[in-house]
Amino acid sequence: MSDKLIRNIPADLYIDGQWRASSDGERFDVYDPATEEIIASVANGAAEDAAAAVDAAYDAGNAWAARSPRDRSEILRRAYELMIERKSDYARVISREEGKTYAEGLGEVAYAAEFFRWYAEEAPRIAGKYSRSPGGANNIIVHHQPVGVCLLVTPWNFPAAMATRKIGPALAAGCTVILKPASETPLTALMLAGLLEEAGVPSGVVNVLPSRRSSVISNTILSDDRVRKVSFTGSTEVGRLLLSKAAEKVINCSMELGGNAPFIVLDDADMDVALHSAMVAKMRNAGESCIGANRFYVHTSIITEFSTHLADEMSKLRVGPGLEEGVDVGPLVNAATRNKVEQLVNDAVELGAKVLTGGNRTGHIGFYYEPTVLIDIPDSAEIVNTEIFGPVATIMAFDSVDEVIKRANDTIFGLAAYVIGANVSRAISVAERIDAGVMGINRGFISDPAAPFGGVKQSGIGREGSQEGLHEFLETKYIAVDL
Repeated sequence: MSDKLIRNIPADLYIDGQWRASSDGERFDVYDPATEEIIASVANGAAEDAAAAVDAAYDAGNAWAARSPRDRSEILRRAYELMIERKSDYARVISREEGKTYAEGLGEVAYAAEFFRWYAEEAPRIAGKYSRSPGGANNIIVHHQPVGVCLLVTPWNFPAAMATRKIGPALAAGCTVILKPASETPLTALMLAGLLEEAGVPSGVVNVLPSRRSSVISNTILSDDRVRKVSFTGSTEVGRLLLSKAAEKVINCSMELGGNAPFIVLDDADMDVALHSAMVAKMRNAGESCIGANRFYVHTSIITEFSTHLADEMSKLRVGPGLEEGVDVGPLVNAATRNKVEQLVNDAVELGAKVLTGGNRTGHIGFYYEPTVLIDIPDSAEIVNTEIFGPVATIMAFDSVDEVIKRANDTIFGLAAYVIGANVSRAISVAERIDAGVMGINRGFISDPAAPFGGVKQSGIGREGSQEGLHEFLETKYIAVDL
């Protein structure tokens, strides 16, 4: 079923409403991380294709911006309905190219579609302002206009949700876009291109440009004076490069970058709540999440109980192909990701960390790694100071709130953090002192299209979701007028 579904996905570039091969005819392979088998061959976009996509987006811009907010809203609403109708297909494709389980795929599709619905509702609510100037010399009109042509660059770990989280507000604002999906997971993005066309998006408004030549594509697009926005989700290292390139043209930037989320379990925490929240925050998408819990700081008085129970829960998880019934944890996306996780764990063990469960790759085929719990990790270990992006929980003890806040904030990152404690007022006071843009208190799942999402420090610039996400794609214009 899934093989036939994948064969029916157009595997070319989508530019100006047309499917086309890359300008030089090159293609690249897409692999199933569960089997390491090739499942598709996709057009490999080149510089000439990137330039064509900018032409298409720019030419479509004025007409799309002139469409009424209600027109844009209805198209986004239809896109939401189509995506929900086809949620099973999307979940299967996501599982095949990214590795997550079918159940997780369904969850991602529901979350992804919600961005279309949310911004369908927000599109007619782009409000301006009218007032008299304090000095009485003129009237003040504040008007919001679309930024213009946007480059959207998305990661592989949530190939549907990261695309819709950018496309939804961009279209609602009246912008046109060029989507550059991750080369590991281009099929979901190509499915979205066809869906948006069916929903009524005009030619040129959405262009999808899969490519393994990421720097060529981004440099070509960001060198064009007509491009006014880049929205990127991915690593801090790549984000720095894009920010540098965007600075040459002073291009508007939104950056959702890396994380190293602390998960703090206070001494009064309800153990059931702590364990459930930990499993969700750590094991969502096998730990391949920018807001995934990386560093578990547990009060000394309960660390043994928490560690033992978490290891027990992790050891029960079944690892296997995402589409196989009863599987809890799928493979990691590729060999490099699996190898990085393995190296981080091995280095920690060499420094004295103790493995309570897991600690090994599994099988000979597929990029699998066992759900793993480590204790007694020194703060100097690399696994504590980098984004793991795998199913590994590192547990460390703390004695005081001041101590754990200092350790939690001792990182260049500031995307997400979690606090577990029965006294909610106390937990909130701890959360307010953590350097993070997204916080969870007594819960491990914190993503919501209606909430602003983004980081501080080197975890990002700007916000996605909520009304803030819409305004990332709008320019504010002030008009002074004497009526």
